[in-house]
Amino acid sequence: MYAVTLEQFGGPEVLRFRRIHDPTPGPGQVLVSVKFASITFVETQVRAGRGPAAKARPPLPMVPGNGVGGRIVATGPQVDPALSGTVVVTTTGGSGGYAQLAVAEATNCVPVPAGMLLRDAVALLADGRTAVLLHRRAQVRPGEWVLVEAAGGGVGSLLVQLAVDSGARVIGAARGKGDLITSLGAAHYVDYTRPAWEREVVDLTGGAGADVVFDGIGGDVGAQGLAAVRAGGRVSIYGMAAGSFTRPDHQIRVVDNGTAPTAAEARALTEQALVLAIRGRLRAVVGQTFPLAEAAAAHRAIEERRTVGKTLLVVS
Repeated sequence: MYAVTLEQFGGPEVLRFRRIHDPTPGPGQVLVSVKFASITFVETQVRAGRGPAAKARPPLPMVPGNGVGGRIVATGPQVDPALSGTVVVTTTGGSGGYAQLAVAEATNCVPVPAGMLLRDAVALLADGRTAVLLHRRAQVRPGEWVLVEAAGGGVGSLLVQLAVDSGARVIGAARGKGDLITSLGAAHYVDYTRPAWEREVVDLTGGAGADVVFDGIGGDVGAQGLAAVRAGGRVSIYGMAAGSFTRPDHQIRVVDNGTAPTAAEARALTEQALVLAIRGRLRAVVGQTFPLAEAAAAHRAIEERRTVGKTLLVVS
């Protein structure tokens, strides 16, 4: 099969498209013929050997990718052979996704609901479960002012919709992408590259400040976002795209996002995201796709902030 390999840490150019041996499913596993593979920002950090991933670099060589969608074409021992032919989305255990064939635990596979595009289901696999979990833990309430940073990204675009669905008034912060963000239901859009944009957020809330901020950026943007939160407000810190996590003020309650969901909980969160999409309450935003052979270009586009919503690799 053809796959994208990572043999040394570095820039996007270290990703190589080449032919390797087909994987074989072991006990409790299935083999998926991959149609779409998900790309996350964390995967670009893993490839570069920086960010949170720098503390636990994976052994090389490896095939990156932790989320795929496709058809089960083979089953390993202790797996019901009747699963063959099922179209699923699934995680791969942290690697192996940027490939024509991927091995996954059978228990991690989520059947794609009838009538749903596989592309959309893959876009909701990792980002959907993350957004549902963050939204749940933040306990967003009707009428609250919610600030979503990176609101035009994969997770951010979903957080905007979930907050709106909860009856909150949403302010989406991003660099461009204002039309997309307001189309998702946000009451306002602010450009976080403008000076004193946090003051604009406070003004939009009538001077009180936001009740909740979802911070997936960190760095200076995260610090400015916190300056727009009212005293006693809540902050959900879940990322550090800028290179460092935000350090919240003692007057702001930090939502506990430190406990990772179990495999069963992660599967349930994905299923919930797919159900919300089928019911029309959540829309996957797939901004761009790249052929599998152009994974390096996809990584470069993500790092240069030239992407909108979710980025996927088209495998077959």
